[in-house]
Amino acid sequence: MNYIGGKWKAVILIHLIEKKRYNELRKELPMVTERTISLQLKELEEDGLIKRTVYTSKPPLKVEYELTAFGKTLIPVLNAIADWGKETAKTNKRIKVIK
Repeated sequence: MNYIGGKWKAVILIHLIEKKRYNELRKELPMVTERTISLQLKELEEDGLIKRTVYTSKPPLKVEYELTAFGKTLIPVLNAIADWGKETAKTNKRIKVIK
């Protein structure tokens, strides 16, 4: 649970199934503060789940994030949790499915 224990880590990992630039990720997660996204990304990188690539060849600076091979091993687990949540939402009125 240390790897995905942060409130937004699992969500970020799902969004990084495809390589994304930092700004793309921020646009997809408008409910998360910029500081929180940055901290979670840093922790995920330190844990070896994502890879950060900085392109400095020409301005503006471009930063991309993508899952490592280790990070990709979590995707089936996260998909299973999401499927469980969707099934639970069908019978539990207190749970809303956000698409």
